[in-house]
Amino acid sequence: MWGDIAIAFLLAFITAFVLTPYTIKIAKKIGAVDIPKDERRMHNKPMPKFGGPAIIIGFLVSTIYLIITTSIEGNMDIFGPENYIVKLLGFLFGIIVLSVVCFFDDIKGIHPLVKLAGQLLAAGIVVASGVRIEYFNLPFLEGNLNTVFSVILTMGWIVGITNAINLIDGLDGLSTGISIISCVSLLIIFALNGSPLISIIIITALAGALSGFLPFNFNPAKTFIGDIGSNFIGFTLAVVSILGIAKTATAFVVVLPIIALGLPIFDTLSAIVRRLIKGKSIKAIIKADKGHLHHKLIDKGFTQKEAVLLLYCISVAFGMFAVILFESDIWKALSFALMVIAVICIGYREFFKMKEEEQKEKE
Repeated sequence: MWGDIAIAFLLAFITAFVLTPYTIKIAKKIGAVDIPKDERRMHNKPMPKFGGPAIIIGFLVSTIYLIITTSIEGNMDIFGPENYIVKLLGFLFGIIVLSVVCFFDDIKGIHPLVKLAGQLLAAGIVVASGVRIEYFNLPFLEGNLNTVFSVILTMGWIVGITNAINLIDGLDGLSTGISIISCVSLLIIFALNGSPLISIIIITALAGALSGFLPFNFNPAKTFIGDIGSNFIGFTLAVVSILGIAKTATAFVVVLPIIALGLPIFDTLSAIVRRLIKGKSIKAIIKADKGHLHHKLIDKGFTQKEAVLLLYCISVAFGMFAVILFESDIWKALSFALMVIAVICIGYREFFKMKEEEQKEKE
């Protein structure tokens, strides 16, 4: 398994790293350029935003190669009882649908509801292929979900995580780095859980492709990931989190991925609540604002790089909490969380006070 993990990561990394410069050139030719036209933008010059295809191609090259080789070796049976061939084809067609919709969004821009329709269609294809959250086990409540609720829950999860990664994509390297951290956390959980090899290959290939793209995306960025990239990342994380722990008959089926993806999920939920309160209507949810966590850190005087690194640390803490919760017990995980919170509380006041003083000196 570890050899497959190494191959999946390196092949995806090299492919994405080599292809990214080409996507920068293509972006300029087709007009996939992010122009800073409002105060929400953190950059002050036009920036290519077509990095997604490099990540997708790197991911697909690695995943397809490993599926073929492991199947030949007899380590994976995609035609077996789990019917992974159908699930993988559904996943692939979902990626194609989502990428086409987001391509037009990157080039010309489309209405948010049109993009949501594309996300729902992509999620629907995956669910129709057999990828579903079907079992739950909570205190005093366990059993199989009925078909309707299973479909609704799964589609809600896929669309929700897809948008969570998309919404947190606001600073150089932010969504890419946080997604890599989430991939590593889920990979550790999958390995400890004895999850299907296919889920381990997918999550590793995604981590590799993102790592190959990150050098071009970290501050100061040479290119952005674009809607194609951010939607693909969220979509893939959502689907693989179901595949990876679908056989775990515990509350971990949903709880662990939620914790591992805690930062983007929290940012998305807070954005929904914030926009509902301010806009006082459902329509307000789709209106972009400048109230995300990264915006608040920038307003506090942090540089882009400092804000991104701080959010990376928070994401690592979420991932570690998920791993500890899975491997040990809830008391050990909670004690770890309390220690992290205590350290943050001790240093919070002085840390932000220092940033405010630095900002005043600059003014």
